[in-house]
Amino acid sequence: MNRHGGNYAGASDRTIGRRSLLKAAGATALASTLAATTAGRAAAEEERTWDAIVIGAGYAGGTAARELTAKGLKTLVIEARGRIGGRIWTGSFAGEQVEIGGGWFGPGQTNVERELQRYGITTSADVASTRAVMPSTTGFASQAPADAFGHLGTLFGQFYAGSETYFERPLEPLYRKDLLPSVDATSLAARLNQLGLSPTDQKWINGSTSVFAGGPSSTGGLAGMAQWYQLAGGTYDGFLSTMSLKPAGGMISLLQAMLSGSSARILYNSPVTSVTDTGFGLTSVKTAAGWTYQAPVVVVAVPVNVWRTITFNPGLPKAHADAALEGVGVPTATKMWLQLKGVTDAVYAQAPEGSPILMMLPQKQLADGSRLYVAFTGANLNVSDAAAVKAAVAGIVPEATVVSYRAMEWGKDTYTRGGWALRKPGQLLRQLPAIQQPHGRMVFAGSDIASGWYGAFVEGAIESGLRAAQQAAALAG
Repeated sequence: MNRHGGNYAGASDRTIGRRSLLKAAGATALASTLAATTAGRAAAEEERTWDAIVIGAGYAGGTAARELTAKGLKTLVIEARGRIGGRIWTGSFAGEQVEIGGGWFGPGQTNVERELQRYGITTSADVASTRAVMPSTTGFASQAPADAFGHLGTLFGQFYAGSETYFERPLEPLYRKDLLPSVDATSLAARLNQLGLSPTDQKWINGSTSVFAGGPSSTGGLAGMAQWYQLAGGTYDGFLSTMSLKPAGGMISLLQAMLSGSSARILYNSPVTSVTDTGFGLTSVKTAAGWTYQAPVVVVAVPVNVWRTITFNPGLPKAHADAALEGVGVPTATKMWLQLKGVTDAVYAQAPEGSPILMMLPQKQLADGSRLYVAFTGANLNVSDAAAVKAAVAGIVPEATVVSYRAMEWGKDTYTRGGWALRKPGQLLRQLPAIQQPHGRMVFAGSDIASGWYGAFVEGAIESGLRAAQQAAALAG
């Protein structure tokens, strides 16, 4: 049992060997760097030298850390924030527990299902809609949800026609790589234009595509959403089910269980500024506070959009560098919680592309008769302007009055620089599989670079974390 509470039986020989290597080959080269870390810290070498370092305590980093400690590796998790979760953030609003970041699991997400079962965490179904407000020729019109979702299902079937072939195995997105070049180059907007839909039907479907693109549908890739559609079974009902289940204790509860079952030590409030391969079998990680930590392998488990804020020595390979420059996470992603009164039913609302609010999803009804809603906004809504928010809600559901709201602009968050990820046109073939490969002693993880449920799903983060742990363990061995 080591001082951080982890049992490293069977790993001690490897640890001693690496420390000896550091002393013999790297002590002189690293002397000035190591000296800077001693002030205000325990001077013991084991405080600064680890078997593995994970940067980021989201689901990908948490998965990797748990797996690495299970393999007997003394693991340090360095987290920029004062909390775990990253883009998963269980918080509060209107006196209720709410999800400021990602909010749902879905059936068929096998990694999540296995983890929930492992820790005995149950799920419950999300609130069902009792009315749908959709675009019409004159503005908006209410419909029965079955009618609205039935018509959306028809439109989605047209939009994603052929995806059952080019994503024959959606968990292996490159399985039919021969069919993907034209698909991968196509934007969501271009696909819409191919269909020749009526103006109203165009509004019905571009409201959905622009939600995921975070603004103009031209910025999102057809391949990105088509893969999700096939992962969900190739039906609109299946697609809706990807946002249907809520875990007991909130979205953070599973990650808390995973990390509490790990012996990894978490260092909070420590943004990483550089990751350097020392050339002596160790990689050095420096934080904004000036502390430096070393390990034979480092797992970089922060969003791709954040990679460009870290100095990598040597520099990143082309696939990684291009992704960091272009971004993967949607930079305008904004999720807003609303408390509304004056509307008693559970309204699902969807607006055309370019609207201030693109989608509203009904949530819990409160004791005073008001109801909570999740809303996803367009890029043109200033969520700091309460009058603009109220006007945006009234434009879709006129009878509703905004009691209060809370908005999270993920693109403005220093440690995410974007929300959920949706690959841009051309990114799938340019990124996979290269972006999933180690770079020297650096390994990369995160839902942004997952093969299957990438970008907007915890499932992809766990998939990526498991792969990264295997790669890291091989490098650390």
